[in-house]
Amino acid sequence: MRKRNDPQSVEQFKRALTSTVKAMAGTPQLEVGFTFEPPRLRGERVNLRAPMRNLPEQQVTRIRGEADQIALRVRHHDARVHMARQPQGDLSRRLYEACEQLRIEALGSRAMTGVRGNLARLQEDHLREQPQRLMVDDSPESLCEAAMLMLRERLTGVKTPEVAEALVEHWRPVIESKAGPDLERLPDVLGDQRRFADGIRELLADLDIETEAEGELDEDREPDESDDQAEAEAQDQPDGEGGDKSEDGDDSGQSSDGSPETGDGEADAEAAETDPDAESGAGGEDSSSRVRPWVPPGSNENESAADIYRPFTTEFDEVVEATDLATDDELNRLRGLLDQQLTHLHGVITKLANRLQRRLLAKQSRGWEFDLDEGLLDSSKLARVVVQPLYSQTYKRERETDFRDTVVTLLIDNSGSMRGRPISVAAMSADILARTLERCGVKVEILGFTTRDWKGGQSRKKWLDSGKQATPGRLNDLRHIVYKSADWPWRRARKNLGLMLREGLLKENIDGEAILWAHNRLLARHENRRILMVISDGAPVDDSTLSVNTSNYLDRHLRQVIDWIETRSPVDLVAIGIGHDVTRYYKRAVTIVDAEQLGGTVMNQLAELFEDDTGPRGRTRH
Repeated sequence: MRKRNDPQSVEQFKRALTSTVKAMAGTPQLEVGFTFEPPRLRGERVNLRAPMRNLPEQQVTRIRGEADQIALRVRHHDARVHMARQPQGDLSRRLYEACEQLRIEALGSRAMTGVRGNLARLQEDHLREQPQRLMVDDSPESLCEAAMLMLRERLTGVKTPEVAEALVEHWRPVIESKAGPDLERLPDVLGDQRRFADGIRELLADLDIETEAEGELDEDREPDESDDQAEAEAQDQPDGEGGDKSEDGDDSGQSSDGSPETGDGEADAEAAETDPDAESGAGGEDSSSRVRPWVPPGSNENESAADIYRPFTTEFDEVVEATDLATDDELNRLRGLLDQQLTHLHGVITKLANRLQRRLLAKQSRGWEFDLDEGLLDSSKLARVVVQPLYSQTYKRERETDFRDTVVTLLIDNSGSMRGRPISVAAMSADILARTLERCGVKVEILGFTTRDWKGGQSRKKWLDSGKQATPGRLNDLRHIVYKSADWPWRRARKNLGLMLREGLLKENIDGEAILWAHNRLLARHENRRILMVISDGAPVDDSTLSVNTSNYLDRHLRQVIDWIETRSPVDLVAIGIGHDVTRYYKRAVTIVDAEQLGGTVMNQLAELFEDDTGPRGRTRH
């Protein structure tokens, strides 16, 4: 091993930190530099503290923590959502900024143990360096500091440092009596920045901290220079409170499952326009203020109020991971059942994967960039490395291609009508496609949609208790399931696909909102090419909703959603009908009755999406 004061050790540390920041941020084009100023993020440029030559342990840990803070902020923070909901009062704004940074750090801490340790040590260093923050008195500032520390405990699971325990214990009874329910709810919406921000504003109100009205939310407004300055100033706070954004989301997350949110400006604007929670907010609305998740532009000009699609309430809707719906033993058992049905298809799967892989990889134009400071070692420069060990430009990197910069979402209908052979075919299709596309370097997300109960569930009960108002809108509890996140390898999610065979999982299907949910998760992704593939057996059906609304209520909403995505969205939409023709809904669709047919029609459809650099409506991807 090299000595710690070896200049090459410092360079290795910088290169490792640079690669880690880019990987955690999910932004390969991010520029990382090292200065003697405090860490800062401006646009796509990150400045970190330059390490000392002897790499002291305490400084290395601190730089890692600061790098983790910035990388996580790039990945999980949306500046538009943040500025739209930011309160105007000075104290409330500071706490709002601090809580958003806590949310970002908690997402990283939950996913990565090393990150949790780096951030915990960095927080303790900040507290010891600023003892004035820990003064125990009855001031609003002291209350805010204690509330932030208590929220950190709830979000990250890391115990408050001993140096701050006196402050927290002084304020704990007051905070829990006034805002205990708020603290309990916030961890559940950690991956959804909009709902989390709304929850923080409720927390501020319950703690009687001044919260001047911010006016009408405007997430489509482009952040201006004043916003950039506010974000930059927030980054300079001791806890790194503030910053800029990458994605998806969700995952995200736009979504409440924690999917990361990254994306370009167009995608962010579209996501804000189409996100159900952007208008509906959290659940719990009464019938006098029923929520309206999404209406396509201009579609309601000639529609009556009863025809406009809305949920009666979103209070009982849920987005869950497959592992939350069954134990590991049950998932392994169900996966075994799926493997038995795949046994006779092993030869087909291999042939299928090879065929699609050849078709897709043949469409790549591969090339390399040389004379780089990081990447793969260029074998042609080995002699120079031996002669001049300090010569740095000895690496090469494969150029990114449009093909590799692609994510595919498989959205699977988990309704009761899919029970039996159809759901088995859907699960096998998802398994085959996920494995094949992963071999080709394409990220794949697998989602499912159904309802929590038959006949309306808690939503219908609430409607009955509130007086059975006419035309209440969607009247059932949604259940959206994440079988595989786009960032998970197939082997990690392999057993989750067996959950589709579980007895009692498949209930009603409300396709329109499910497609919007999957669509918005794609918009939150940073990949340039986004493909949504819906696997379904036909029309949406929910007896509870259709019994109290017009007969085509769900069908009309599904058609509006599909038309909007096919004509205006940057997402490519494809459908697979399992035993039923779905071309009456989707322009690009195929029908199969058995997984073996994936070798023909489905693979041809998927391969055609990579034929050229324009989408089905001639949208050029940049």
